[in-house]
Amino acid sequence: MRTYKPYLLTGTAIVVAALLLVVTPLLFATEDLDWHFNGTVIEACSCPMFCPCYFNTEPALHQMDHGAEHFCKFNMAYKVNEGHHGDTDLSGVKFWVAGDLGANWKEGETEWAIVTFQPGTTDAQKAGVATALGHIFPVKWNSFEVAEDAEIEWTATEDRAEAKLAGGANAHTILNKWQGMGGNTGVLENIAYFAAPRNNGFKMMPNEIETWKVGDKAFEFSGTTGFMVTVDMKSEDLAK
Repeated sequence: MRTYKPYLLTGTAIVVAALLLVVTPLLFATEDLDWHFNGTVIEACSCPMFCPCYFNTEPALHQMDHGAEHFCKFNMAYKVNEGHHGDTDLSGVKFWVAGDLGANWKEGETEWAIVTFQPGTTDAQKAGVATALGHIFPVKWNSFEVAEDAEIEWTATEDRAEAKLAGGANAHTILNKWQGMGGNTGVLENIAYFAAPRNNGFKMMPNEIETWKVGDKAFEFSGTTGFMVTVDMKSEDLAK
């Protein structure tokens, strides 16, 4: 198994600040650049279908060996369809976010997250993704790490989606189509994806497996929430 090199471990650092620590100091001041992020995510979590986190400030209650506990342990495998950060092209960038939203985020504080980029992603591209993520997920993490780059396999059809991190050694997610009306995949529309102002609807695809295999935060779930959604946000949205 891979071990992680933590760049920011504890505290309530905002996502964008945490991610920007992995790039060169010259790229820290990026908020004044024009940017656009359009990405599709293969996402799964530990909550029953469909994840209550999109309608509440606490996740599902899980029965554990030591008692009941609220948590939402997730994997997000992103592929950027198109986008830019200043003059930097973000198209084709892939990255993975694993984490846990924790027991309750009413005050905007969440538990932990680990981000991994595809090898070959430049510092400028990481800064662009960081800037967008800081606004899409405007929360504070109790623990945040950026892992060493690792290969991300990302494939999706109308019936199935699969993502692997480090060939599946670090993480693995498989989603399968949920039958909607007329034989089409069920889609949940007009529901916000965190703070992003636009998405194309949550394509319902319960997970066959969603697993994170690294360190003391490892987890595995099957038959719980899974979906695909394309998220769109621009710097000009902030003015609104």
